[in-house]
Amino acid sequence: MDEQHSSHRPRGRRPRPRAELSEFLRTRRARLKPEDVGLPDFGRHRRVPGLRREELAQLAGVSVAYYTRLEQGNGRNVSAEVLDSIARALRLNHAERIHLTHLAKPKRQRKPVAPTQQARPALRHLLESMDGVPAYVVGRRAEILAWNRMAAALFGDWGALPARERNWARLVFLDPDYRELFVEWEQKASDMVGYLRMDAGVHPEDPQLSALVGELSVKCEEFRGLWAAHNVKEKCRGVKRVRHPLVGELTLLWESFRPAGDDSGQSLVTYFAEPGTPSAEALRLLGSWGADARRSGADATAP
Repeated sequence: MDEQHSSHRPRGRRPRPRAELSEFLRTRRARLKPEDVGLPDFGRHRRVPGLRREELAQLAGVSVAYYTRLEQGNGRNVSAEVLDSIARALRLNHAERIHLTHLAKPKRQRKPVAPTQQARPALRHLLESMDGVPAYVVGRRAEILAWNRMAAALFGDWGALPARERNWARLVFLDPDYRELFVEWEQKASDMVGYLRMDAGVHPEDPQLSALVGELSVKCEEFRGLWAAHNVKEKCRGVKRVRHPLVGELTLLWESFRPAGDDSGQSLVTYFAEPGTPSAEALRLLGSWGADARRSGADATAP
């Protein structure tokens, strides 16, 4: 028998860890159909989308009662083997498997979550040496901690912003300029929420992250919808198209690097263009303009 689920949480408040686990499992189950996992569909009316709990339990090789307890947020004593079976049954990708483990078996925080972050000195020195390559250090909660001259030329003068506003999530969802900057803004927005979801799974009791999610939920309908989907994503690599006011559209590859053994959550993100392409020439031009490139371009296109 299908279960119905409705949430009456006040808008803008992030659920507690047990509720996060419950909602994550429900959303993963809802996206699967019987035919997706090799089960017969006898055409019976389904009151909610996706697999039923008993179907998922059958696929994972656990009892319905056991899976129901897990989906209700009681995952503390679940074994790694059972989580792996459920992850396979739900067709979870690598990032989703990690997130499920964090939600089901959260690690006890050894020390309070730091309210402020600073880029590691070694990463700052590395940024300074990367001439011609837009690069920045991003920390937990999508906070922009440090950047080089080329990043300022490409993305804007973050130094002119209050420290609180140097946050990728706030810029993407609340700053109209960044909706224009990213050609595929919807994909950038989805990725950003996926990163925050991963962070929330690792640090479920972070008050600064809860405040950020609450602010964005209240101020931005797109964020609310994406957050409710419970999708997660890791920072690794990809392609981004940006629309710069001075040099036009660029197609850039990006790579994210996290130092081995570093649990600070800080990553070095670099952008570069394929050699010999118009985008590579555009980056070279931006390098000659420096940090004033964004402002100069905006002035040049103003009516």
